[in-house]
Amino acid sequence: MNNPSGNTMADVSVVIIGAGLSGICAAYHMQQRCPDRSFRVIEARDNIGGTWDLFKYPGIRSDSDMYTFGYNFKPWTAEKAIAPADTILKYMQETVDKNGLQSKISFGTRLISADWDSESSRWRLTLESTHNAQREEVSCDFLFCCTGYYRYSKGYTPDFPGVERYRGTVVHPQNWPESLDCAGKRVTIIGSGATAVTLAPTLAKSGAKITLLQRSPTWIMSMPDSGSRLFRFLPDRLAHALVRWRNIVMFMVFYQLSKRKPEIVKRLLLKSVKQQLRGAADMKHFTPGYEPWDQRVCLVPNGDLFKAIRNGDITMVTDHIEAFDETGIRLESGERIDSDIVITATGLTVEVLGGASVSVDNKPIDWTEKYMYKGTLLNDVPNFAFATGYTNASWTLKTELVAKYVCRLLNHMERNQFAECTARLPDEGIEQVPLIDLQSGYVLRANNVLPKQGNKRPWRLYQNYLLDRIALSIGKIDDDTLHFERQPQTEV
Repeated sequence: MNNPSGNTMADVSVVIIGAGLSGICAAYHMQQRCPDRSFRVIEARDNIGGTWDLFKYPGIRSDSDMYTFGYNFKPWTAEKAIAPADTILKYMQETVDKNGLQSKISFGTRLISADWDSESSRWRLTLESTHNAQREEVSCDFLFCCTGYYRYSKGYTPDFPGVERYRGTVVHPQNWPESLDCAGKRVTIIGSGATAVTLAPTLAKSGAKITLLQRSPTWIMSMPDSGSRLFRFLPDRLAHALVRWRNIVMFMVFYQLSKRKPEIVKRLLLKSVKQQLRGAADMKHFTPGYEPWDQRVCLVPNGDLFKAIRNGDITMVTDHIEAFDETGIRLESGERIDSDIVITATGLTVEVLGGASVSVDNKPIDWTEKYMYKGTLLNDVPNFAFATGYTNASWTLKTELVAKYVCRLLNHMERNQFAECTARLPDEGIEQVPLIDLQSGYVLRANNVLPKQGNKRPWRLYQNYLLDRIALSIGKIDDDTLHFERQPQTEV
């Protein structure tokens, strides 16, 4: 097994699964806040980066500003606030190098199974090398899942009728072929989310003729991608803190206004789109039938999508697919789209913990029956945490709070010589609510895969950074919900 540090895995206290943005953040805080705890990061791929190393489609970038999407402990000082993947990867590698985390990561190592053993108060893990399928049995005190919630091997593509007849190329952005050349081709992008609105203007710049085909419109907001001028006049940390808090408050206000006064937000968004289109496309393609933040609002940097539409490089089509044929797509309206390349930007396949099986005393866990405590622990699963992020703001804002909370929890256990921590549901009064409060297709499909949340604290997720900061950073650790156990003394 790939183990750069030379240490045996069996002697570690904490195992972190995943070396993406959340996993690297967790490793940093574990090293800083729990110096007496040994830990390892398990990464199935051969590189850090997670999403930002996996996706290779043209133009891939953050869909949040990097002042909030980046780490609080490492100021984002790059030129662009809406950053391309290679810049994000460089930022992550700098974090790893500066803090000596590379030796803590076991690359090419996949978690196959995890079983909590109550007798020893340890997790028993089965790991597998992605290079030679060699397996290793190891153990740890605490398991911290930082894998996100989608399957890395395959994205989601609907079963399109007749697609087998199509003689052109069909590509999902998650599996983008390096050799694919779209220049001068007729390209149809199916989808209306962040990936679709990123790909369309990027491919248009290569000379491709783009048709953006959507079943229904998405709320879209334009935002400058330039960095803050404050960095010219203030020290990096101060400038970063000011811009970060400005953006946090600004997006919190925008989200709350969307929920409480949706008509105002709809008018503002539609007015902005109309001004940028300048009559180049019918507004029906940008007027959703749902409220803002019922699905995630798409961000486009500098209005690049609208510029490409005005230039005639992108044609918007809102319709349903009837079937593929040899040369393109037939629509339910009777129209058709001839295409050389079809890109199915149709979403993700949701998966928990990379598909690993998890059990407690050999009893398999059904994720859909579990509730999340403060958006991180699971009821009746000892010494286990999820790093879940925001859907209405930068993902990393929440996962960094979670990483700090896990460190607080571990230090509390260390001080009090506790071996186990388990969240327990109350006997009654908790109603089940979907974990992610959005109506996007991938979220609705996830309801049969992901854990749930409850309808009240501490089982309720409020999608509110200030409330979470209080609950996770300064809220009481030893409350009535968490149950702690000391290691049973072994008779000699």
